[in-house]
Amino acid sequence: MSNNNPYKDFTTRLKLLISKQPQLITTTLSNIFTMRLIGNKTHGDLAEIAISEFINQYMYDFNSVHVGKDLYRAKSQEEDITITNEITKYKFPVSLKAYGHGPLQLSTDKNSLMFPKLTQTGREISEQNIIQNLLKDTAFAEFDSINVLPLIYDEKKQQCNILVFDWERAVGETAYIVREESGRGRKHPVYRFYNRNSDYICEVRYGDATANALQRGLWTHTKNALKYFDSITNGWIVYSHNLSLVKLFSHALVSSEAGHITAFEKIKEDIANIKQQLGMEI
Repeated sequence: MSNNNPYKDFTTRLKLLISKQPQLITTTLSNIFTMRLIGNKTHGDLAEIAISEFINQYMYDFNSVHVGKDLYRAKSQEEDITITNEITKYKFPVSLKAYGHGPLQLSTDKNSLMFPKLTQTGREISEQNIIQNLLKDTAFAEFDSINVLPLIYDEKKQQCNILVFDWERAVGETAYIVREESGRGRKHPVYRFYNRNSDYICEVRYGDATANALQRGLWTHTKNALKYFDSITNGWIVYSHNLSLVKLFSHALVSSEAGHITAFEKIKEDIANIKQQLGMEI
């Protein structure tokens, strides 16, 4: 990805907003991870509509649309929201990931291209020209166009962090790639990428058609490869559970649309008050 990439511009602007108004993202992320009290997977789906609305409410130069699960089969790329830069008119897809602090899937490699390409190249790959040509191959081109926005959480410490993987740096600093067979709970082999100091960068998991599509593809690890991430939240944010939100959801599910409309008007007033207090446009 180049510095002129519209997604890079977006994350730079998001990082700037968060540095100036950290309470906005703290409130939003606290609400998102409160959803884990309802169900372990609930927060991931709600994160998509929450971040999309965060962009629409607080990032005036950008517009966001939630793609929705019903459009999954029609998606040309892995995407959950589509963002438009209102100034440049660039439109780009973003894939939201809500993961615990640890292993992180960056691409599902739905066409199973990455692992076979590495297998064809060899078990140990260390020649720089081969590595660079390999990572520029069409097998890896799809990831280079996927904009992944990971919301990482540490539930024990009640901390969260928006960590964006720097694929460009990862490519530039990959010194060798090694195939490692199954082990440590893995049924399938992986290809692991390391820098010249033998620091872990990322890995490509088994990509045969028989492999689980939710497990294969390009993965990394937020703890082991932290230097290859840019923290959009400028570090870890301590969040708290919003029990009033859980109560609101439970009551909303057994109330009528008329009640929802009334509650929505109150919530819009609250957002307007937040913006006014922060000196933002309403």
